[in-house]
Amino acid sequence: MADVADKQIKRLRTLIQEAETSLAAATELLVSLVGEDPKVVNSTKEEVLGKIIEGVFDGQNMVGSDGKIYPVPANYASKSKLVQGDILKLTIADDGAFLYKQIGPIPRKQLVGTLKLENGHYFVEIGGRNFRVLLASVTYFKAKPGDQVSVNVPEDDKTAEWAALEAAL
Repeated sequence: MADVADKQIKRLRTLIQEAETSLAAATELLVSLVGEDPKVVNSTKEEVLGKIIEGVFDGQNMVGSDGKIYPVPANYASKSKLVQGDILKLTIADDGAFLYKQIGPIPRKQLVGTLKLENGHYFVEIGGRNFRVLLASVTYFKAKPGDQVSVNVPEDDKTAEWAALEAAL
């Protein structure tokens, strides 16, 4: 009975990840049609801002110091070339807008690998190891599976699962 529940939970997680990927692609397309995502703008000092939370970028989201997970817009992470482990500051404005700012980039290194698509997710294979990359980055660079790409990873990449796409070669 536990195996059935485990399989259902695994399937639900997969469905959620696929939905998030689809939303990221839709957001990227919308931004390409109408301009910058209004939720990712630089705040001015005159604004009255609400709550400020610092956290660590996990490759897709920010894990706040409060233990909660905050979604980082894929186009912002892609354009900023955020690397897993970077420190972010999230300001939640009084009107509910999320304003992200990178405040602590970690040491990183650049590597070259091959772009792959597996089960709806993009990876870059480097020396037999796979790093996930954001769909928004892949679509921005118009990269295709099999392309050689340059990525940024944490300098100490032993536990990193994500890479930031730097360029399609």
